[in-house]
Amino acid sequence: MLQNQASATTRGKAEPASGHSQEFLTFTLGPEEYAIDILKVQEIRGYDAVTTIANVPAFIKGVINLRGTIVPIVDLRIKFNVGVAEYTPFTVVIILNMGARVVGIVVDSVSDVTMLRDDQIAPTPEFAATVDTKYIVGLGTLDERMLIVIDIEKLMLSSEMALVDAAPGV
Repeated sequence: MLQNQASATTRGKAEPASGHSQEFLTFTLGPEEYAIDILKVQEIRGYDAVTTIANVPAFIKGVINLRGTIVPIVDLRIKFNVGVAEYTPFTVVIILNMGARVVGIVVDSVSDVTMLRDDQIAPTPEFAATVDTKYIVGLGTLDERMLIVIDIEKLMLSSEMALVDAAPGV
């Protein structure tokens, strides 16, 4: 289980500098590999059955009770329209901590934790990916790998998700 050990003072915006590095958790959705800020990750769990909720979008699988906290579970494969969502032994839920709310996202598998420097993240082309490009920070390159870097907090705070309340000033 991965625990987030970062202090609140390290959660601010990254300052642009070519030498600045940031840690990302990488995961797969279908054939693509994605990366999210490791500071948003609380833990990684195997996929378990969820309690379904009536009249929610198809990408919201339901909720789980995580040590007394009710956590909505979003299947990013459905949200991003990345093929058929099959639940295998590799399917995991990444529990995200965003301010006062906790949200889980279902992904095909977790790859690793990696460092990317600012100069390794290229701007997002206009035609990129199946996800709305306003949630894409850029395209990271690491050796032969191409990573779609997502601003997961911006996605989860978006009005279309309606999962978490935006913090003042966000």
